[in-house]
Amino acid sequence: MSADQHTPVSISSVSIDDPHMQPLARNPRRMEQLIAVAMFFGLVSFVMFGFAYWVNWPAWTFGVTLGLGMVLLGFGVTAWGKYLMPKGPFVEERHKVASSDEQRNAFAAAVVERNLGILGRRKVLGGLAGAALGVFGVVAAFPLIRSLGPLPKNSLKTTDWKAGSYLVDSTGRPVKVGDVAVGGIVTVFPMGYQDTDNGQAVDQTVLIRLATTDFTTRPGRESWGPSGYVAYSKLCTHLGCPVGLYEQQLEMLVCPCHQSMFSVANGGEPTFGPAPRPLPQLPLYVDGRGYVRSQGGYNQPVGPGFWERS
Repeated sequence: MSADQHTPVSISSVSIDDPHMQPLARNPRRMEQLIAVAMFFGLVSFVMFGFAYWVNWPAWTFGVTLGLGMVLLGFGVTAWGKYLMPKGPFVEERHKVASSDEQRNAFAAAVVERNLGILGRRKVLGGLAGAALGVFGVVAAFPLIRSLGPLPKNSLKTTDWKAGSYLVDSTGRPVKVGDVAVGGIVTVFPMGYQDTDNGQAVDQTVLIRLATTDFTTRPGRESWGPSGYVAYSKLCTHLGCPVGLYEQQLEMLVCPCHQSMFSVANGGEPTFGPAPRPLPQLPLYVDGRGYVRSQGGYNQPVGPGFWERS
């Protein structure tokens, strides 16, 4: 045989007893146990990261649990490949690049055959690695989900206005009967709104004085406008813009965003623009000391209509 000729060596002829097919670790069983422990605690760390993010633990716990999980899982996968897999090198000298069907079949059989002990005997490690990666994939979505903010629950249907709430201005001063002249307008809130989650967002209300005597905007609301005061939600029923412009002569509230106009004297009915519904009216009363207060909450949800109506 000439020097430039080589005898093809089939990879199927490689025996598990070949030193190149043996793991690098001196004690594979002990190394396997160490890797299993690392992957298990990596899995636990990912679970703790998801729990910490969900219940909003201190920020440092996010980094500790996520970092520890990635380190332990990375160590396990790296050690598995370095110490438990065959160390090589594997060389098949051949004249043809393509293997024969017999060689390919033999190689596939050598890989999947459990008695070779290359991959099949590592089911525990494979399961732990898969579980850790699966849990990490799930908890990785937690930041996205939680960043959307808390669930609205009933906050879109209710406000902080309650029976007996004092009407206060932006400085927190309660409004008395004589504070607003006829034709005047002021933005008011329920007393204590600064301490609530919704705060100014859904509670903001425009208080307008149309007369000095009781004023009725619609049948059934005879007691809602004491001493000429009427109050409407400041959130436009179109897209929620603040309805803060008041045309005194026409007695119209105007939304500056899309020019919807609402009749103050007619129950907040829209008369122009894209707003589909009247502004919710807040029922009022004047207590014995002359303070303007609310009889209850709004007669319907404020802002754009996300709910179904008949």
